This record gives sequence, structure tokens and C-alpha cells, in this order.
Amino acid sequence: MNINKIHHVAIICSDYEVSKDFYTNILGFEIVAEVYREERRSYKLDLKVNDTYQIELFSFPNPPKRPTNPEALGLRHLAFEVDNIQSAVEELLEKGIEVENIRVDPFTDKKFTFFPDPDGLPLELYEK
Repeated sequence: MNINKIHHVAIICSDYEVSKDFYTNILGFEIVAEVYREERRSYKLDLKVNDTYQIELFSFPNPPKRPTNPEALGLRHLAFEVDNIQSAVEELLEKGIEVENIRVDPFTDKKFTFFPDPDGLPLELYEK
């Protein structure tokens, strides 16, 4: 087997319209496709993250809550690389998003911070 790259990350949200607004209007991801699957009472929204990656945003009726934050079993967090973390944080703050203080990774000496999506999924900004 030869794995080339990560194709997409799938996220289940509790309020589809709120999360759709967050990922498109706050984070600026472009919509590739949007479908409603009647048999599952579920939306699937494909979002373009630059020209390499994709996020699939799903809605399902009554999904279980995340048991702890961020040390739940499974996906711990999703990290996005940015060129200037201070500028990115200021943009999020201007849009009303709470952001943790910027820290420095002691192993890489790179700046990073966390902020939540509408369901509390930890998202990270990591400076290039």
C-alpha cells in the first residue's frame, strides 16, 4: 500500500446551518458540493481547504456529545497552518471567536493556539 496524502477530514456537527456559516464565512473555506440525504436526514457539505485538502461536514439527528475536551478517544483536534498567527488570531477575534493565548511549541519553537468550532471541536492554528 502506498498512501499519498490525507484526502479529507470528516466532522459531524449538531447545528448544520451554524457550522456551515462558521466553516465558510468565519474560516473562509469554499463549498465544493452540498447534498441532503433524505434517507439519513443528513446534510453533507464538502469544503475546499486550499487545493490539496477537503473537510466533509455532516449533520445527523441527535449525534452523541464529545465526552471530554480535548482528550476524547479519536480525533484530538484539527490543525490549520497559517503564515502569520497573530494576524489570523486578530481576524478570528474580530469575528467574535474566542481564541486561547498564543503559545510556543517547546519542541519545534513554532507558535500555535486553539479555538473551538460551534460544537467545541478543538481547532488549532499553527504558524508556518
